[in-house]
Amino acid sequence: MNYFSYFSEIEDTFIRRRGKHLWLSPIDWALMESWKERGVPLHVALRGIEQAFDSHEAKKHKRSVKTLLYCEEEVEAQYAEWLESRVGSHDKAQDSEGEDADRESPFPRQAVLAHLARSLDQLIQQCKNTSADELNETLSRAARLLSEIKDDYESAAQPNARKLEESLTGIERLLNDALRASVSAERSAEMEKEIKQQLRPYRAHMEKAVYQQTFDNLLLKRLREQFGVPRLSLFYL
Repeated sequence: MNYFSYFSEIEDTFIRRRGKHLWLSPIDWALMESWKERGVPLHVALRGIEQAFDSHEAKKHKRSVKTLLYCEEEVEAQYAEWLESRVGSHDKAQDSEGEDADRESPFPRQAVLAHLARSLDQLIQQCKNTSADELNETLSRAARLLSEIKDDYESAAQPNARKLEESLTGIERLLNDALRASVSAERSAEMEKEIKQQLRPYRAHMEKAVYQQTFDNLLLKRLREQFGVPRLSLFYL
């Protein structure tokens, strides 16, 4: 991850979650610079931003987020937890059994690492097979982030599956947006029609929000299958 990618990834995530473009202020850039200089890992900063927006969206009465400073508290909290997870990492890495390290995770470390490695290989392979420039760029970004997350999880003294899942969710959001943008309007309309027909027998028994979520999930499933993009969540271990 080069110097400029650190800033561009944070900026892109903030703008994507905010929902509309907003130029970052000099204070925002200074905040990112401070994170970079202090060694806040990119995936930790992105996880903090994602969590800050998740909390914001859960509020009933909320004002729009206009500055990256809104995410500072959550990024700092995520970084503090990350630092704590690194305590004793060198010593624990020497423990071939890894029993202590796995106590904090519902999944064996090696099973998680194998899942991350498979997903990373699939993303890299799709980068080679995809001709669409925008999707190819997003796949490359996702692969770089996943590689960093995998290395971090592998070396952590206290691997945290919940934090890992939050990071993977952020990457999946990035990929989902790119997949929607990559399909033609005609193909998108065709898939939506097919899904509506598939759900028609069940729609009368589903609440509106549940129906929409099911519809969106099925649409994304078809897009992932079309473009060969893997599911990253630990639920797919």
